[in-house]
Amino acid sequence: MKRDYYEVLGVSKEAGADELKKAYRKLAMELHPDRNPGNKEAEEKFKEAAEAYSVLSDPEKRKAYDQFGHAGLGGAGGGGQQFQFDPNQFADFEDILGSFFGGGIFGDIFGGGRRRSGGEERGSDLQYNLKLSFRDAIFGKETVELSIPRLEACGTCQGSGCEAGTRPETCPQCRGAGQVAMRQGPFQMLAPCPRCEGRGRIIPKPCRECRGEGRIHRKTKVSFKVPAGVDRGTRLRLQNQGEAGRFGGRTGDLYVVFDVEADARYERDGTDLHQRLEVSWPLLVTGGTLEVETPYGPDKVKLAAGTPADHVVKLVNAGVPRLQGAGRGDLYLHLRVAVPKSLNAEQRQLVEQLRRSLDGEAAEGGDEGFLSKVFGSEKGGKKKRK
Repeated sequence: MKRDYYEVLGVSKEAGADELKKAYRKLAMELHPDRNPGNKEAEEKFKEAAEAYSVLSDPEKRKAYDQFGHAGLGGAGGGGQQFQFDPNQFADFEDILGSFFGGGIFGDIFGGGRRRSGGEERGSDLQYNLKLSFRDAIFGKETVELSIPRLEACGTCQGSGCEAGTRPETCPQCRGAGQVAMRQGPFQMLAPCPRCEGRGRIIPKPCRECRGEGRIHRKTKVSFKVPAGVDRGTRLRLQNQGEAGRFGGRTGDLYVVFDVEADARYERDGTDLHQRLEVSWPLLVTGGTLEVETPYGPDKVKLAAGTPADHVVKLVNAGVPRLQGAGRGDLYLHLRVAVPKSLNAEQRQLVEQLRRSLDGEAAEGGDEGFLSKVFGSEKGGKKKRK
């Protein structure tokens, strides 16, 4: 017995078109063969979900199904005999199922194919990996120019693929439909016409420049602006900057993927920046003003007396600009004690004097002094000097 289509998609009988799309998209992603290699059960459920969506997304089929169940669909799913599959109903799911289903996952499982009216095919999307400096990623760049190799419409035939003075002709095998009926097991499906490759028409005299392809290889300059705040892995979509479509089809898109160089001073975490700063211990002890350099210029930070050596100072709005929304992230200064590697005689005498003084206070107070921690306390429980 075939399962109820509403049950397959997990929706109510009152579900609207948007809810049906959302439910089918979720199932298609979950059951996609690429995520379940070799899993026959998942493949069958994938087909079942496609069949359910094909029926429920068609107003006439849905009306017949609601009134008579599977029997009301006749050959199209009725009684499990045949499923008439039309890939055009799945045009909104090319990102999951593959562009022009004849070359995507539906082409592998159902043997289906889809062409736009007149045989047009959308051009392929392209990707370009662009390396950016840390500064350009934060502040953006007004103009970037790339030289992109791509397929563009043939100037001789204007993308038609036909020799001058000739026109495409209707395919005699499919009579312009671009599809022919084929049977695969219990299913009857539509497959691309082998004569015209699903275009619905043939080219009797191909253009000599592009050999009937309608496109030629060419390097083209593309200019664009890098927005402030991009990060490693950010994708920028440039519409209609991909490859030209075949036979007058829409041009694809160009995706620029950014790879941001590391910076010696800052570490980035989303829109926040982190910086490690070495600070002299007298400044931490007595307090005072610390001058720091931010991506937006110099700034001053006031430290209170007795600031801990591992203290973190937050500078609000001194981080990376947000791509979505206003404002910037924050800059976090991680303070570390800067211990001098060498001292002259006078400095050492003063430090020793201060250490003895603090050690005396520590002995009386039952706690170890700060400078003793920095320079090392005397071992063996020696008595304090007098």
